[in-house]
Amino acid sequence: MRQSTVICVCGAGTMGSGIAQLSAQAGFTTIQFDVSEPMLEKSRQQIIASLDTLVTKGKISSDEKAGTLSRLHFTSDIQSCRADVIIEAIVEKMEIKTTLFTQLAAINSPSTILASNTSSISISSLAAGIPHPERVAGLHFFNPAPVMKLVEIVKGNATSQQTITQLRELAKAMGKTTVVCKDAPGFIVNRVARPYYLEALRLAEQGFTHPAQADRLLEATGFKMGPFKLMDLIGMDVNFAVSNIVWEALGQPPRLKPSALQQQKVSEGNLGRKTGKGFYEYN
Repeated sequence: MRQSTVICVCGAGTMGSGIAQLSAQAGFTTIQFDVSEPMLEKSRQQIIASLDTLVTKGKISSDEKAGTLSRLHFTSDIQSCRADVIIEAIVEKMEIKTTLFTQLAAINSPSTILASNTSSISISSLAAGIPHPERVAGLHFFNPAPVMKLVEIVKGNATSQQTITQLRELAKAMGKTTVVCKDAPGFIVNRVARPYYLEALRLAEQGFTHPAQADRLLEATGFKMGPFKLMDLIGMDVNFAVSNIVWEALGQPPRLKPSALQQQKVSEGNLGRKTGKGFYEYN
């Protein structure tokens, strides 16, 4: 993938911010779009803070930080979202993603790749109403995007091999390890991960354990992060939405039924780190 390639990241939440930082650090001119100016400013501050940490740790130089920021451009005007590759990282709802891709397709070249960072929504369904569906694919980063090495590249029914090849080159240029997978509920990682979250939630609901204890035990066996800490990091709303999408797509099997405890957290607005409270409280 050429360094002259322009990347547009849609969405200034946790994932969008991380992907935008990653793209600019890798040397690509990067546009970050969000309809909310306050979200864009919050994202800008988060990226600066993240880069400052890397400088302090000696991972990057001050010049590299300055170069990264010079390649980042923030906008709330969708007309500015003209790029070679567009990566959406917005709310996990099919109709909203489809509307965004339709708007982007209208102002971009037919060769512009439209990649979704969705955790579980069908790429084939997402591409169905988009002109030139062969350029639509999944590009699923994991949180935090600048750190986590894996990227799932999801091939929908209409996705061309050229699109897959270009996305693999892009992810490699960003320092990522890729796996190409077929379009299926939850893809690979989130399909395998559902029982990790759901069984932990059931144990807590039934009074057999509590979040801190479950996390401590699983981390002691080698897991990098316990399920409750991980749900707080991902965002309760995002994690709960993925559970619902996978459950529905697989025909509502009882073993994958979403948790009432997690639904309560979402209803209360206690979404984890991003709201200051989830299963844990954060300053």
